[in-house]
Amino acid sequence: MPLIALDLPDADVALDPAWLAPGEAEALFAGLRDAIPWSVHRIRLFGRDVDSPRLSGWIGDPGTGYTYSGTHFEPNPWPVALEGIRARLTGELHVDFNSVLANLYRDGRDSMGWHSDDEPELGMQPVIASLSLGATRRFVLKHRSDPSMKVALELPRGSLLLMRGATQANYRHALPRTAKPVGPRINLTFRRITTQG
Repeated sequence: MPLIALDLPDADVALDPAWLAPGEAEALFAGLRDAIPWSVHRIRLFGRDVDSPRLSGWIGDPGTGYTYSGTHFEPNPWPVALEGIRARLTGELHVDFNSVLANLYRDGRDSMGWHSDDEPELGMQPVIASLSLGATRRFVLKHRSDPSMKVALELPRGSLLLMRGATQANYRHALPRTAKPVGPRINLTFRRITTQG
């Protein structure tokens, strides 16, 4: 199924709910859960350092260091399981992705707060290709200047969400906590680091 553009003013967002076949998505989830060196990142929130409510791993080519929320991360090498995914995304989207942030949400208590992927290392109009594996979770986008302009998406396993153009300049996004019983989820946000952070 091709990417379907979402009707969001001041943004360029598209979704393919079945970019990976179910079996391929399950196999990739299982492989990456063991292959990625997961860690709890310390992030700066409201002036203090706290543990992030998820496990993360920064992966990339040499020279793709990344600074997020006051902490600098040097990349881990690419797992073999991601080489084919990276090549497919590069071919389909015509973007030379050189890094990926992997997040493991262990259950519904793990989350991602409101933010934009607008760090200087990503350039002026970054292309973010977000691949979801494992449990379906709700993803929310909200306009920076008009919070009533908001959309919530259910991102199932194997779905690909593409954000590009002015999306990061005009919108924040989040993965809220949920009290519903939900299994683990891995999210892979492929990026291109354009400058050394």
